[in-house]
Amino acid sequence: MKNFVLKFILIFFVLSCGGGDETANEQILPQVPTIIIDKTSISFDDTMVSKSSNAISVLVESKNVESALNLSSSNGFEMSINNLDFSTSLSIEANQTKTVYVRFSPTKIQSYSGNINIHNTEASDVKINLNGDGIQLRYNYRTFSKKRLAWGSGYSQAASQNFDLHNDNSNIESIKMYIRLECPSGGCDPWDRFANILVKNTDTNQWLEMARHITPYGVGNSVLDRGLEVDVTDFKSMLTGNVELKTYAETWVSSGWVISLEFDYLAGEPDYKYYQITPVIQFNRNSLSGVPYGGENGVTQLDETKFDLKKSIAFGDNIKSAHFRTIISGWGHATPADSDGRACAEWCFRTHKIKIDNVDKFSHYMGPIGCGSNPISNQGGNWAPDRAGWCPGMVVPVRIDKFDSDLSNSTINFEYYFRPWTNNFAGTPGYNNKNAYNAISTFIVLKSDQQIDAATVSN
Repeated sequence: MKNFVLKFILIFFVLSCGGGDETANEQILPQVPTIIIDKTSISFDDTMVSKSSNAISVLVESKNVESALNLSSSNGFEMSINNLDFSTSLSIEANQTKTVYVRFSPTKIQSYSGNINIHNTEASDVKINLNGDGIQLRYNYRTFSKKRLAWGSGYSQAASQNFDLHNDNSNIESIKMYIRLECPSGGCDPWDRFANILVKNTDTNQWLEMARHITPYGVGNSVLDRGLEVDVTDFKSMLTGNVELKTYAETWVSSGWVISLEFDYLAGEPDYKYYQITPVIQFNRNSLSGVPYGGENGVTQLDETKFDLKKSIAFGDNIKSAHFRTIISGWGHATPADSDGRACAEWCFRTHKIKIDNVDKFSHYMGPIGCGSNPISNQGGNWAPDRAGWCPGMVVPVRIDKFDSDLSNSTINFEYYFRPWTNNFAGTPGYNNKNAYNAISTFIVLKSDQQIDAATVSN
């Protein structure tokens, strides 16, 4: 038996090593089914809900397979072969190399993490990891674009113009306004100036102050990505359709400023369906048109025929929310200064009151807000010391005072109250103006899920 086995092995060896076709004698290796991709992960930029990101391409190749590749993507991600028609599943024929376009299409405000799974019955599955953040849907509207505000040389301190804004605010949660300042070719106004943005009430033909800002000393605010941001949702009822806007800067030099203004309407469920806003007091045409503090031009008694700080406010029915919206900034270097040397009303810290029916209801502390931490830190002048409630290069704070009671079908008596102080009209050496002023605007904002009337304000 051993001899037979040895003879068989020998014959096999001889036959294997003998002549003939060399190709036939080569060892044939198995062809392994393979899926090849050029990316294993994709991170998308933040993408607004209901929108889609730019597509990112992935090369997908299969080898040594007989069946097609089946691709499926997780929720929020889509694929396409032609970069036109996108879906969450597609197929690629066997042994093909294809470019697959992948995009991010979020439906919710959240972080997404998923994958594309590439499946074949013969080859091992392959995955491409995907991630991205869905952010709030925004409708952007650009209004004033690089508008020059200056004094003289054919320029004006103010500009007004009509713009088409969002037509339907029923699905708008909030409205943000962005104020961008740039310097003209010759440089900006070297001083910090009173400035504001207004919208016209077409029913009353009255300008309403949406925001106030103080210009930086001699520079723009380009260090901020989009400029100064202000929430102007309170004016939602007026910021729809064709709207007339005004921008103003109290500059007294020909250099002035170059201003651009845009709005973001953020989609979402609003807190209330209907808004109404009514001015209560507005003494805010410029820094020197504010309420004289401690008297004016040698007269210590406030002229209440010009500056009436007492109003009667009447409300209709169905009011679900009500608040005051106040903007206030002081100007002037009037004396006597406080014990720490702070002259009024730019520097002296004060607490103002809103009285309702002759009772103190709300307080506004006009104190430091952190001028030295302003990101616009390349300013000239003394921008860093704290003013009384405002800073050069920043938005003047909007002060919100919300009522905790139902105002429906009621009438209240309003008074804006300043802490008593008497100007001696001596003035601060080096400054020409011996008066002190508090430029102020206060609005009453009403909200409801039913249609409501604006409040009625009377003397």
